[in-house]
Amino acid sequence: MSTDGAFSARFARVVAASVAGTTIEFYDFFLYGLAAALVFDKVFFPVDDPLIGVLLALVTYAVGFLARPLGGVVFGHLGDRLGRRRTLSITLMLMGGATVAIGLIPSYATIGVAAPILLVLLRLTQGLALGGEWGGAVLLVAEHGSPARRGFWSSWPQTGGPLGNLLATGVLALLGLGVSNAEFERWGWRIPFLLSIVLVGVGIWLRHAVEESPIFVEAKRKAGSGGHAPVRIVLRRYRKQVLMAALADVGEKATYYTFSIFLLAYLTRIVHVPKSTALTAITIASVFQATAIVAGGALGDRYGRRVSSVTLAVLTGVWALAALPFVDSGSTVRITIVITVGLTLHGLLTGAQAPFFAELFPSEIRYTGASLGYQLATVVGGSLIPLIGVALLRRYPSTVPVTLLLCLALACTAAAFLWAGETRGRDLRAIESADSPQTDRSRSIP
Repeated sequence: MSTDGAFSARFARVVAASVAGTTIEFYDFFLYGLAAALVFDKVFFPVDDPLIGVLLALVTYAVGFLARPLGGVVFGHLGDRLGRRRTLSITLMLMGGATVAIGLIPSYATIGVAAPILLVLLRLTQGLALGGEWGGAVLLVAEHGSPARRGFWSSWPQTGGPLGNLLATGVLALLGLGVSNAEFERWGWRIPFLLSIVLVGVGIWLRHAVEESPIFVEAKRKAGSGGHAPVRIVLRRYRKQVLMAALADVGEKATYYTFSIFLLAYLTRIVHVPKSTALTAITIASVFQATAIVAGGALGDRYGRRVSSVTLAVLTGVWALAALPFVDSGSTVRITIVITVGLTLHGLLTGAQAPFFAELFPSEIRYTGASLGYQLATVVGGSLIPLIGVALLRRYPSTVPVTLLLCLALACTAAAFLWAGETRGRDLRAIESADSPQTDRSRSIP
């Protein structure tokens, strides 16, 4: 086999392992969110007001997001010290173990308050694991690939989000068709959680077959074993880049959770459509979303991260304002179109900005810096906006408040890319070292 052929085969394994790993981790993480919107209020938070039960369940859902920045710091440190590949195997095992354990928790009726306490602790564990997953998966691909097509290839691990959601909603939709509502609430919801153990086994096998990032190996050789902790360097010298990354991603996060988790709760509790209708719409939309992520990566390579991301943020806001009110009709066709277009725009935005986070930081602190910025965005865009949206439903049974919150988040994304400038084509090896006494911070972001 030629040298080019051998490299292509190795790179294909890296991409495949990254996609498989992120798909499994997001399956586990999103499965919780879907179950929280559909059944956890009855199993773990039985109260008289159905919306209060859903709100309590979504609070535990949000706990996972609060843990994700901490996971980004902890596993970012390990990833910058031990390597991307080894750290990703740890996060996968941690996520799988927590998900299987959730499927084994007895209900509130069986063990009382211990049930929601265990649920919260395991949700925290999920958040820690996912906080360390994204950064490593995207960086492993970005650091193996070429600058010219970095956006396209870096977008592939991002497809793990919709693919994981597709698996989660698909399994729940099949269960909804195969068992009654009473059976689903008693035991059916546990099956998708227990299936995680099989998926994790496959993911770990794939990840052990890939090589470490060559850029990381080179940076590690030059840096040696000494130096400050990566998080200390990031917080001392790269605060601006972390803020840019967080603002850039908050609109993307808010878009996804508005068109999936929030709408799932809104459609089933306010519009009173069958849960199978809402789940089917999200499942169909996830197929388009996964394809759109890869297309968005190609757009970012062709037109730049800044132009592509700002344009897509504006288009997403316009679609939310114009289309979200149509779900009130309860029409299956309208609901499917609104969600599908919304998640397709989300996919394009996700792919266009995928390599941006890697292009902000030098190699020796890239895992920590990119993970911290990305995961901070999930706290606001991924947990607070859907949570506030559901809370507002008790007083304003409408999509308008959450739409306005979404538009605010998308404005933050556009502002961040205008602030950061263009990063397309940046040599990941040439980004100035944080420990260099000659570092000129004004040159780090054009």
